[in-house]
Amino acid sequence: MSVSITADQARRIALWRQGLLGTPPKPGKPAVQEQRVHDMVRSLGAVQLDTISVLARTHELVAYARFGAIERRSIEAAYWNGNSSFEYWSHAACILPVESWPLFAFRRRHYARRGIRWHEVTQKSVDAVLARLRSDGQLTTKDIGGAKASGYWWDWSDSKIAMEYLLDIGEVVCTSRVGWRRVYDLAERVIPTGLRTKRGWSDADGIIGPSDEECTHALIRAGADVMGVGTADDIADVHRISKVDVRKFAVELGLVPVTVRGWSDPAWATVEALEWLGSGSRAKSRTTLLSPFDSIIWHRPRTQRLFGMHHRLEAYTPAPKRVHGYFAMPVLHRGDLVARVDPKREGSVLVASRVTLEEGPVGTAAEGVALALLEAARWVGCEDIRIDEVIPASAARKVRAALKDARRLAS
Repeated sequence: MSVSITADQARRIALWRQGLLGTPPKPGKPAVQEQRVHDMVRSLGAVQLDTISVLARTHELVAYARFGAIERRSIEAAYWNGNSSFEYWSHAACILPVESWPLFAFRRRHYARRGIRWHEVTQKSVDAVLARLRSDGQLTTKDIGGAKASGYWWDWSDSKIAMEYLLDIGEVVCTSRVGWRRVYDLAERVIPTGLRTKRGWSDADGIIGPSDEECTHALIRAGADVMGVGTADDIADVHRISKVDVRKFAVELGLVPVTVRGWSDPAWATVEALEWLGSGSRAKSRTTLLSPFDSIIWHRPRTQRLFGMHHRLEAYTPAPKRVHGYFAMPVLHRGDLVARVDPKREGSVLVASRVTLEEGPVGTAAEGVALALLEAARWVGCEDIRIDEVIPASAARKVRAALKDARRLAS
């Protein structure tokens, strides 16, 4: 028998599971901050990486959205410490908790079966890269001759192709970065033995680990844990697995069929999520700017269902065709997405190039924008805030007045 919940309840569950409810703890010592980020990675299951950096890179923004004024060096130290997390292909290129290494054996087998990256891989290059790693230890692509064969971004050097292929099949792992460059090492030196080999695991296509089916089942459950409640598409999208498998195995794996009023597709919830909902928690949501790659909104159809926001990243859209801006960041306030802010830095000034309010009370949206900008400015060390364009223009006065009030109350 299916449980019925409202769309508002589904949204509350999602915010809870994403760690976006409640008042952030005080910063504390660097070690405490690092531990919080460690715990966040384990809770979220995956933190997406991306090269775009406006206020900060997206993996930093994900931690900031949950903890507020956390030190950026503590965030970096938590992710790139060489032992608690690793990079791999999940929702996209992501930071993953090291405990989940076995669960991606199915994907490593997929790449091993293909025997190709985006480019042809030569055995000579693979052998050469492995020999260097064994003799020299950790390496970056710069250490092995550079990532590119020419000036074109796609024209990788043979050593870069080989290194990335070895990363795909799990011979090599990245657990740290230096100046945004991946630092590669042999998996046998970095991943604990118990996570690389275990009695009963299969050795299919030269890749040791749980069977493909076991991996899929575990990742369905992991995706459901991250969503709290979601459709087959939502759950599958977390680690990019088959939604057909989600529908097939959801109940067998302990998920509860749920009808979310207003959603057209069937959904499933974890027992823990429904118990939390039944507890009647009234914790308030954070007010914050969200990276477009934050897992609360990275699946666009789900963002539409949860918040009524049709959000798209416009960084790769020609400037004249952008509606909301290069890196428009949704504003979470009072449990909803009330606006979008396209930020940039000009020296010590945080500039909101374009602020777009969603439909709803203008005063609530203006308050959310003001509070979110004020906190973000402090976090990145900006001394002033400037708002350029507001859409609709009729709301500009209210948005600027709200910022003035927020500054006064914070001083």
